[in-house]
Amino acid sequence: MRTVGRTALALVSLLSAGLALTACTASDRPSTLTNTPSANAAQPEGQPTEADLPEPSGPPCEVTQYQVTGAPGEKPTITVPTGCTPQDGLVVEDLAEGTGPEIKPGSTAQLHYVLATFRDQQTREASWDGGEPFELKNIGQANVIKGWNEGLIGLKEGGRRLLVVPSDKGYPNGQGDIQPGETLIFVVDAVKVEG
Repeated sequence: MRTVGRTALALVSLLSAGLALTACTASDRPSTLTNTPSANAAQPEGQPTEADLPEPSGPPCEVTQYQVTGAPGEKPTITVPTGCTPQDGLVVEDLAEGTGPEIKPGSTAQLHYVLATFRDQQTREASWDGGEPFELKNIGQANVIKGWNEGLIGLKEGGRRLLVVPSDKGYPNGQGDIQPGETLIFVVDAVKVEG
């Protein structure tokens, strides 16, 4: 019995040290990347768990129910609708038509984005906060979620697009503090498009 207790204590110590090292690692990549490690650790204190979040109910949301404020070229604010459920499939809606080159498969683009999650209606991250747009190469086959690879095609330089990404095109098993099965809401500005 004492050996089991010591083994468990040693295991907890190793896990704690690993989590402490992970917490110190700076992230310079958006949560759209598919190669970021999945966090299986306990939820941070104060963050709701999947069980705490209400299950969305009601009819499917209309695109117009996703409210986005702020002009293209400025950091937008996303208001997630209530009283409805996310639609099936990827939703792609241009909020402002760009006038420059269009993103095609294989293009490189400088993008500004804001990410919110549907169930908890929280803004998760924004490239605007770092001051620099995010560069994405080989769009369509890039190392990001399917919702970005599919949903960015056709966006023109200077344009702003709303993407409502179902979990099967985002993170079906969760990612970091994003819960499994979560619908992701992005507002993406195409700052520069090449190729």
